[in-house]
Amino acid sequence: MSKDGGPDWNGLLKWSLAHADGTKPPRALSEEDKKWFMEAMQANSIDVVKRMKEITQVMKTPEDVLQSQGVTPENIEDMLDELQEHVESIDMANDLHSIGGLDPLLGYLKNSHAGIRAKAAEVVSTIVQNNPKSQQLVMESNGLEPLLTNFRSDPSTNARTKALGAISSLIRHNQPGISAFRLGNGYAGLKDALGSDDARFQRKALNLIQYLLHNNKADRSVATELGLPKLMMHLASSDDSLVREAALGGLLELAQDKTSDASSSLPDQDKLKDILKSRIEGISTMDADDLHAAREERQLVDSLWKECYNEPSSLREKGLVVLPGEDAPQQPPPDVAGKMFEPPLRAWAAARPPKDDSESEGGKKDPPLLLGPGPSSNANSGS
Repeated sequence: MSKDGGPDWNGLLKWSLAHADGTKPPRALSEEDKKWFMEAMQANSIDVVKRMKEITQVMKTPEDVLQSQGVTPENIEDMLDELQEHVESIDMANDLHSIGGLDPLLGYLKNSHAGIRAKAAEVVSTIVQNNPKSQQLVMESNGLEPLLTNFRSDPSTNARTKALGAISSLIRHNQPGISAFRLGNGYAGLKDALGSDDARFQRKALNLIQYLLHNNKADRSVATELGLPKLMMHLASSDDSLVREAALGGLLELAQDKTSDASSSLPDQDKLKDILKSRIEGISTMDADDLHAAREERQLVDSLWKECYNEPSSLREKGLVVLPGEDAPQQPPPDVAGKMFEPPLRAWAAARPPKDDSESEGGKKDPPLLLGPGPSSNANSGS
């Protein structure tokens, strides 16, 4: 161990170089060397399930008890940050319910501190993303209700935005979740989000609207009745480029609907044409760097013009839809390091047979560790 009680990484490095410098044949390790090596490695290891159980016990502890022990809202947010790292693994995400941590986490969505509500929504979003089992568990625990409440009416815009992000992850590829979102007046919440002055909130709402319109054709009439197309047309002129792109994508989704009259889905065609002409003019005056950055917007404007007016836009005539050296559609670069640095895809992991709940329940119950030692100091609690 080092002088400060942490792992002696310098000593471990020197020991490794001394025993494997390539100048001598490898030799068998003595029992003393093996013991020293294992102690050095274990000093920085953590039992993730045990740590999640400790965090669960904290989440179950009443707020007034935590306050009496000097625990602050910032401490709770830090703890939720750690929990979010653990549940990046789909197995750990599913285990959270098995060890009793899901319900108290959902309870934090109703906490009196906006930062805790926002961070809890972030953790929920991580748990349910591309994870059908955890999506079902959160739905069965009535987790959508507090998320919808926070999304629609939380006084903190950040908490509203995080709640919307969690809702988006929860209902994607989850038909019962989409149905519950409709019944919970979710579309009205999306309308309010589009009318906010927060670009991040607007972007998340627009992205979810586009997903819902693409996957649920019947929802297009709901969107039109609520006036979402007019709001999207307004946002297509936003100063935020990502908001513009998301708004144009939603409008294109409506314009591509061949099951009904396009004019009913996209009212005020003259206004839309003026908006698109304005974007074409703005794009035409961009310098080279801005043009490359606006690649998606260029293609969306051209596609929307073609869908609505059955002719190419003037961007195509000017050679601005696909610039020299660009391919259409854009292809991602080859993944040369994904296998080494990226965690397994949740979509792949979700298809694996679920672990038996008993696998994550082993071991005796530990006393509550109220925000005790974190991963890096877990082995030093006795010092």
